[in-house]
Amino acid sequence: MAPHRIRATYFIETPFDPESAALAMAGEQSSGTFLKVPGETEALKERSAARVENITLLGKKQRPSLPGARIDPTLPVTQAHVTLSWPFDNIGADLLNLMATVAGNLFELHQFTGLRLLDIMLPAPFCAAYDGPKFGIAGTRALAGVTRGAVIGTIIKPSVGLNAQETADMVHTLTQANIDFIKDDELQANGPACPFEDRAHAVMRVINDHAEKTGKKVMYAFNITGTHDQMRRRHDLVHRLGGTCVMASVNSIGLAGMLGLSEHSQLPIHAHRNGWGYLSRCPELGFDYIAWSKFWRLAGVDHMHVNGLQNKFSETDESVIRSAKSMTDPMFDEKSFAVMPVFSSGQSVTQVAQTYENLGHADLIYAAGGGIMGHPMGPAAGVSALRDAWDAALEGHAPEAYAQTRPALRIALDAYRR
Repeated sequence: MAPHRIRATYFIETPFDPESAALAMAGEQSSGTFLKVPGETEALKERSAARVENITLLGKKQRPSLPGARIDPTLPVTQAHVTLSWPFDNIGADLLNLMATVAGNLFELHQFTGLRLLDIMLPAPFCAAYDGPKFGIAGTRALAGVTRGAVIGTIIKPSVGLNAQETADMVHTLTQANIDFIKDDELQANGPACPFEDRAHAVMRVINDHAEKTGKKVMYAFNITGTHDQMRRRHDLVHRLGGTCVMASVNSIGLAGMLGLSEHSQLPIHAHRNGWGYLSRCPELGFDYIAWSKFWRLAGVDHMHVNGLQNKFSETDESVIRSAKSMTDPMFDEKSFAVMPVFSSGQSVTQVAQTYENLGHADLIYAAGGGIMGHPMGPAAGVSALRDAWDAALEGHAPEAYAQTRPALRIALDAYRR
């Protein structure tokens, strides 16, 4: 039986021969360096060196995308896809050192004027070593009380500036609107103007009171981003108060922070990707979402943001749908590590039909801020309009036709298409 190997696929751009550039990647990220050193025996390289498994040429480009190659910057460059593999025994099932292996110094190698990690393929021991999402799609639906359609959600806005009681007052308005899910903004964690403990107590009083009266407990994702100890204490407070979700900014807490949180957590973990742009916005550098998100899926998140269609940011609709679909693509035969995608950023009733048509399912959180709070008839109508839009999509009706007997949807379609 062949030994386990870790594989990663990259986009590269290089002014050098692509094969020699790929070999430089493999050497830098395993047993090699810029010159041969004592101990670098053939036996060691056979045991531990990364291999170039495949090179697929994509074509030429007249000018380099990035600076730093030691060549005339007016020379053309070659673009290609490259797959490398590493012996599993180099690092074992170690998620943190996996990041260092597949996404380490190679971004800085002078042989490249472009390099982007596209995907990672991991051997079975990673599946056995990590539990992944504890709740995922089914667990989130159960806790939010949503069996059909998208989980309709929103974000507390303004992002900052509200104190604990003002936040709770807004939550009261939203619970009365029959919403499923609310989250803290990523900018609001434990500021002096809105301390975490005060906010948690005030918000959960509203949510618990609403649940006692109606039987529906709204899921609230409290932003517990902090040190290991802070996150555990905040998680425990939310859990003790009867809360059903916590949130963390993954780029702030890192993989070690997320692994520590997920090991401890008894609640779904809502993963916010703020900062994603600096890892991805340059097409010739950084990470593809499919590769990057696999680290967090293994680490135990239950929800991951994927942006939204016609969003306020720079991401294309094609990229958003591709990212969202990847959330449920199985990582292993034994276990899928599927998580619930979160659509947000300028979402309203106008993108629902296209979202469902392109994604092919409604296993998602659909978080609309202005799309709910800005409805001309108020937040309750905003939530109702979104439910109607999702019902129309699920039943195969055009939203305009469905809206003829549903005033909240009709008014929303008119308001948000201007």
